[in-house]
Amino acid sequence: MSVRFEPIVGRYMHLDLFGRNHRIYVEEAGQGTPLLCLHTAGADGRQYRALMNDKRITSGHRVIAFDMPWHGKSSPPSGWHNEEYQLTSAQYTGMILEVITALELDRPILIGCSIGGRIALHLALEHPERFRAIIGLQAGAHVDPYYDLNFLHRPDVHGGEVCAAIVSGLVGPDAPDEERWETLWHYMQSGPGVFKGDLYFYKLDGDIRGRVAEIDTRRCPLFLLSGEYDYSCTPEETLAVARSIAGSEVTIMKDLGHFPMSENPTEFLKSLLPVLEKIGRLSNKP
Repeated sequence: MSVRFEPIVGRYMHLDLFGRNHRIYVEEAGQGTPLLCLHTAGADGRQYRALMNDKRITSGHRVIAFDMPWHGKSSPPSGWHNEEYQLTSAQYTGMILEVITALELDRPILIGCSIGGRIALHLALEHPERFRAIIGLQAGAHVDPYYDLNFLHRPDVHGGEVCAAIVSGLVGPDAPDEERWETLWHYMQSGPGVFKGDLYFYKLDGDIRGRVAEIDTRRCPLFLLSGEYDYSCTPEETLAVARSIAGSEVTIMKDLGHFPMSENPTEFLKSLLPVLEKIGRLSNKP
């Protein structure tokens, strides 16, 4: 019998966040410049499995992905059953900075998708000194609500299936079936109300339209990569963000949708690898 183990190592980290203990699941692979990966709303760090299995990346980068509290293998805090989960900008920012400190990451490259791309813009504005560079995937400054969030958490609706159904149209039409359905499976496993709670940040609290032009790319290089088949963060929205931020670089990725690193990693890496190479050159400048 043939057995193959992936190079990904997972472990749990106990971290105090917002005055409460949290048990956070962290996966990583590779060595070198830290590359911290932020998953999308209602999903988890498995979305970055392809990056952690690609030697072109792991030969020079320590690729790290953590499941946010309430997501994936990370537990909600004690007493969760007495509250409603709702992600805010302040919580999201604080969580990421605390993880960086706990893992002793020296100015990592940050890559985040969807809500991770949105918080990437917040971090580029508010904490540029903490990062070597920031890569925003599907990183719009805002999104207008286009469906009723209440359907995501109702006793008469299967939460996981409706979450996957809502995002299914955001996957690019050319995504391989295996990757498409694994991406949707992550959503089917989401905890009750978690996707809805993430979207509070994405659709309301995280709106950064009024401040995004203040981002200074001289302090932290910013790269925006968006799939062409995305009606949540459209190519037009990404291009508008790029035009408002002097010095940012933008790529609209053909044949990809809202989850490029997960739905079609082979095509996504064609756009990501040149960005990582450029960041490496910028970091090595005297």
